[in-house]
Amino acid sequence: MGVQNIKRSSIWKIRLSTATITLIPAAVGINYVAKAFAEGLKLPVWLGTLGTFLASMLAGPVAGAISGFINNVIYGLTLSPVSTVYAITSIGIGITVGVLHAKLWFSSAKKVFVSAIIIAIVSAVISTPLNVIFWGGQTGIPWGDSIFAAMIANHIPVWISSFTDEFILDILDKVVVAYLAFFIYRQLPQRMIHFFRDDK
Repeated sequence: MGVQNIKRSSIWKIRLSTATITLIPAAVGINYVAKAFAEGLKLPVWLGTLGTFLASMLAGPVAGAISGFINNVIYGLTLSPVSTVYAITSIGIGITVGVLHAKLWFSSAKKVFVSAIIIAIVSAVISTPLNVIFWGGQTGIPWGDSIFAAMIANHIPVWISSFTDEFILDILDKVVVAYLAFFIYRQLPQRMIHFFRDDK
């Protein structure tokens, strides 16, 4: 399927159509299942933003931000209380993905990689203060936290160590999620994509 220009009058406009109202809980469900799957298998990635990526790509940054926010709240209430705090990170990710997609930065495999790096930077910048406040700077992913521990042992400041820990994990996670979302989006029928556009 060829990539087409986004023809919304404004990427910040969210249409409360049946399609969008259905998309948001579906995206939340995808996020929830993917994150639980990754945690259950103790994968070195979170995967909990896949639904947010898809919602942002289909319906814009506001829909993605809402999906991410709701997912973190629900996940926090059911499986991991501290997850709720990271709702702000999910909002940032949803907005960034939506903007990049509207600017055609998900139009090729090469651009997706660059987009993933940008999204990882945004995620790390927002998450690092939260990691320092709630986890002493760690992320909860063992191999990433081993890097944090090594840096602290070498007297590198907590904030720099925490950001490095988060950023390294975010690059891996966001590259995996970005390409998953990219390939899923390209397989969607055009009529489904047009449901979320002003030119339908």
